[in-house]
Amino acid sequence: MFRRRPADSGEDLLVRLGWLTARARELAETQRSRVELAVALQQGMLPRDLPRFPGARLAVRYEPANHGLNVGGDWYDAFPLPGGQMGMSIGDVQGHNIEAAAFMGQVRVALRALASVTGDPGELLGRTNDLLVSLGADLFATCTFLRLDPAAGTLEYARAGHIPHIWATADGHSGIDDGEGGPPLGVLSGIDYPTTRRRLTTSGVFVLLTDGVVEGPSLHLDDGLDQVTRLAGITAVAGLDVDALATAVMKMAATVGHEDDAAVLVVGHDGGPARPTAEG
Repeated sequence: MFRRRPADSGEDLLVRLGWLTARARELAETQRSRVELAVALQQGMLPRDLPRFPGARLAVRYEPANHGLNVGGDWYDAFPLPGGQMGMSIGDVQGHNIEAAAFMGQVRVALRALASVTGDPGELLGRTNDLLVSLGADLFATCTFLRLDPAAGTLEYARAGHIPHIWATADGHSGIDDGEGGPPLGVLSGIDYPTTRRRLTTSGVFVLLTDGVVEGPSLHLDDGLDQVTRLAGITAVAGLDVDALATAVMKMAATVGHEDDAAVLVVGHDGGPARPTAEG
């Protein structure tokens, strides 16, 4: 004959409930600490101040994906190169965790270091890609790197799996860049990344983005890029400040309907009487 197991007393239930509550708080605190660490790591690896360049103006806006457990790996950067030129990069690391934030720092530092070795953006991305592959990381990153010479009015850039940038000029022309790109960084070694060269013959703006700005459940990528193109066109024709454009683009990012990183780097440049034309 089986005996019925005595029911837990009210005191036993309270003890169990207290233990489960304490355990849940402990896990929540651990996760919160990981997110705070990842956010601090992410923001600590981004430049604190943007450099100043004659003939060019820079503005940046950045919103990390620190909602809930999401911590992304988007970055932006701008730094001087020899001969009065500017180096600029923007990119997005796969994943939303502390590993993505750390990998972002590796990519940004590699780009800066190798930019002092080679001035060609395509070669720079190729060398950075090979370095990341050799590290054996499980992550990859998309990236755009630009080299601008404000005095000469020339722009060179290369893309590694990243969304195209936007351009607009004071004479009323604007568009989405159609330069050829290559695959993301850190996937396959020995990749050749083509370099696109433009001559800037009138004043205007460039807008570099990560996909968290222009793509999400509430906004298709093409529609998002078109909206940024319109904003850039208005800014260039009206001669508005690049900070105003960066703010307007970031406000649009709040409508895409997700909790991804969002980074915007706006570059305003001086020039002559015609719109950008491709050199190669």
